[in-house]
Amino acid sequence: MDTERAENQATDFKPSSQRPAPSFSTLSQEIVRLDNGLLLQGDEVHTPDGYTSGFRLTAGFTPVPSDGLDLGAELRYRESNNVPTSVGGNHVQDVTSFGGSLIAGLRVGAFGLYGKTGYAQWSSDPVTGSQQIETSSGMARIQGFGARWLADDGWIGQLEMEEIDHPLLEHLNMVTASVHLPF
Repeated sequence: MDTERAENQATDFKPSSQRPAPSFSTLSQEIVRLDNGLLLQGDEVHTPDGYTSGFRLTAGFTPVPSDGLDLGAELRYRESNNVPTSVGGNHVQDVTSFGGSLIAGLRVGAFGLYGKTGYAQWSSDPVTGSQQIETSSGMARIQGFGARWLADDGWIGQLEMEEIDHPLLEHLNMVTASVHLPF
């Protein structure tokens, strides 16, 4: 009887290359996909404002009994130079932030929705402005949501909104739309 159960489980197993990507997957650069379903991805971050650079590392999986629930985590590092701000008077600052988020998503066929929440540790150094502005640091809440569409011919469309809840980090709030062509 145990042998039959093991054989049935073996026939239900999908090779890792045939498993669908999580609903929050960017498919930008797959680093590794383990046989247990864990998908680790990474990508450099570029913002249109020209102030910020960094990276984002995402890992996620679909729990075994569920085909539509995706769980994951994201780590991000961002460094911004010469960001103009009016917090505490007009001045320019350098900001460094490191944060993480937990991600949960639902996938129904080719469509997926996800949300994320977490925190970022940040520090800022004034470049110009009032001498009263000193180096500051703190924690800020991260929240976001997104949607993904997997087309029949293989491309992926994704729309995401991410907000960091602190006035000195407003330049890191992003709405992104992307199209991915995996190959």
